[in-house]
Amino acid sequence: MGVIATNTNKNTFYYNSNSNVDKQTLAYIQDSVKKTLTIDISKTKVSDTQWIEIAAKLNIAVAELINKEHPDFTKAVLTDEDWIKVIQNNPEVLANSILVIEDKFYKIETPSQVRQLLGTNS
Repeated sequence: MGVIATNTNKNTFYYNSNSNVDKQTLAYIQDSVKKTLTIDISKTKVSDTQWIEIAAKLNIAVAELINKEHPDFTKAVLTDEDWIKVIQNNPEVLANSILVIEDKFYKIETPSQVRQLLGTNS
C-alpha cells in the first residue's frame, strides 16, 4: 500500500499553477463530475516518498518527471533524491501534471487528455 490515498470516489491532480497548460487542465478537472483533490506543487510540498510512488506508478524513473529541455537540466546527471529536491525547489521543471484516478496514475500532456479520461460536463 502506498502513501498516496486512492479511492473510487475521488481523484487527485498534481499540477503547477504557474503553468498555462496546467491551468487549462485544471479547468477540465473542475468541470468533471468526480470530486478531485487538487495539489498545487508550487504552493504545497509533495514529499519525497510521494514523488517516488508517483514515478513508480507511472513506470518511469524520477528523472523522467523533469522537463529536460529546461536549460538548467539538459545535461544533468543526478540521483533520484537529487531530482526530487529539484522538483520540490523548482516546481516549474515538472514535465507534466499528474492525475490519479482510483489506483491509476496518468501523466497529463494536454488538457484535452483529461476530458478523455474523466469526461466533463461541457
